[in-house]
Amino acid sequence: MEQVQLTISHYAFLLTVLSIFISIAFRRGVIIPSIAGIFILGLLSDHSDSGFINTLIFATQILSKALLNAGKELFDIMLVISLMVAMLKSLQAHGADHIMIAPMRKLMIGPRTAFFVLAITMYIAAAFFWPTPAVALVGTVLIPVAIRVGLPALAAAVSVNLAGHGMALSADPIIQGATRLTASSAGIDPSDLLPYTILFSIIAGAVAITLSCYTIRRDTLSGVLKAPDSEQDIILSASIGKTNQAQHPEVIPPGPFAKIFAIGVPVVLLSIAVLMVYRGIFDPTQAIRGGAATALLGGTATALLVLSTFADQGHQALEGIAEHLRDGFFFAIKIFAPIIPIAGFFFLGNPEHAAVVMGEGTPGFLFDIGNYVGKHIDGNITAISFGITFIGFLTGMDGSGFSGLPLTGSLSGALATGAGIDVAVLAALGQVVTIFTGGGTLVAWAFGACADAGIAGVTPAELVRRNFMPVVSGLITITFVAIFLMS
Repeated sequence: MEQVQLTISHYAFLLTVLSIFISIAFRRGVIIPSIAGIFILGLLSDHSDSGFINTLIFATQILSKALLNAGKELFDIMLVISLMVAMLKSLQAHGADHIMIAPMRKLMIGPRTAFFVLAITMYIAAAFFWPTPAVALVGTVLIPVAIRVGLPALAAAVSVNLAGHGMALSADPIIQGATRLTASSAGIDPSDLLPYTILFSIIAGAVAITLSCYTIRRDTLSGVLKAPDSEQDIILSASIGKTNQAQHPEVIPPGPFAKIFAIGVPVVLLSIAVLMVYRGIFDPTQAIRGGAATALLGGTATALLVLSTFADQGHQALEGIAEHLRDGFFFAIKIFAPIIPIAGFFFLGNPEHAAVVMGEGTPGFLFDIGNYVGKHIDGNITAISFGITFIGFLTGMDGSGFSGLPLTGSLSGALATGAGIDVAVLAALGQVVTIFTGGGTLVAWAFGACADAGIAGVTPAELVRRNFMPVVSGLITITFVAIFLMS
């Protein structure tokens, strides 16, 4: 491959990336630097017509085109998340959600079993519904039971946090929103990325949960972490009661069809997951991956949403379904609205996206820079891997979890291509580190940490302090695993 020639546009892109890092370091927003970077690249583009006015017009158009390109790439992810949340809202409306996970209570016979039952239930719920809606479901039903069998409230928060906003969100194995965003930024197919994100998330989660379980048991026996007493149980129940009341003004008794949907919905969704896994392993020619998997989940969620709403509201469902859809789309837009401008900028680092936005012949700015750097570091896998881990950790400090994925994905694609190593492994490492950090396991101001701590009646700072060493140990472990896989 011939040596890449860097232009003033490449240096402008690099300076924008550096400004984004500086903003992150000072815990400031990165949307304005991203938008400014898009505009500057438009001004410097060779495709703009001669003359100041025409160049200004072209750069202004590029702003809209870049955001539109990012929106197109992300809309199917936003759509399926909206539909899954809307379906969950429809189940909550007639009490099917509580019936769905109530059997897990019987498995909680002691603190240790309660810890792992919470984690497993949260992982499954978060994989299908995403962690934030799932924690309200799992937390309000199961955490009081866990407390009553002797699990400290902080331990309960750790369990749902590591399993939901850590393991499930970082792999996103069912909805694949994170995977699609990372893969688009890295210029690879999501199906190439998914096995590694699942592997890394399981390893990081297993290390973190095992260490957390050990330290919680040690500190409980030594008296550092006190087991709940009856007074704490009353306080926690009141706290969770307030949370429930805020979400549902009245306690909703199960409807006549609640039990049918409580059984049917998990069976349908788990059947789809099993089918996708089976075909992916045993029948690759008929595998359901990427956009096809997203479409299948979205269509299933839509059908279940309609049926559940009719079961709850009868003929009034013709109007009532709009409320569930509104709640679902509002949730998805809250997550992705600040990500679109950031993704719009970093997608320009990929030559395919850059050509779509700025015209044929436009270079992939970050990929060119990565190729240039990759040739000069002589394929040092250890340096690249720990560099991506550090960048993922740093970008996760903003607390959103997803806003750093366009950066880590683009950098992984650029550096791995230049150094001649596996892009999918490096991008998966960046994704898992970024989401584990920013999703809410290590950042007290992240919404995930606040939601999980609040539902258990503890503070986010306590949760993050308890998570720190186990999660960092897990992230270092997967970095070494990535180095081994790329060697």
